[in-house]
Amino acid sequence: QAEMTQEPSELSASMGDTVRITCSGGSSSSNYAWFQQKVPVTSPVTVIYRSTNRPSGIPSRFSGSQSGSTGTLTITGVQAEDEAVYFCGSYEGS
Repeated sequence: QAEMTQEPSELSASMGDTVRITCSGGSSSSNYAWFQQKVPVTSPVTVIYRSTNRPSGIPSRFSGSQSGSTGTLTITGVQAEDEAVYFCGSYEGS
C-alpha cells in the first residue's frame, strides 16, 4: 500500500477562489479518487473518481487531473458549502 502525500495539508480560501490540492504516492498507472468529508463528521462523498471523472450530482466546479503519478483536485469558484476535509486515494484499474 503506497503512502499518499497530499499538499497542502491545510488551506484557507475565500468565496470565488480557485484552489488546488495535489496528491502523490501512486504510480503513473494509478487512478486517483478524491473524497469530501464535511464537519461535523458525515460519510465521505466521492467528488472525483478515475482521476478526472465527476459523479452525478457533484457540481462542475470540482474537477480532477493527473500528470504522471500526481493527481490534482481543483475547485473553481469555491462556495461556502465546500468547506470540508478533502482526501485522496489511489488505485489500479477502473
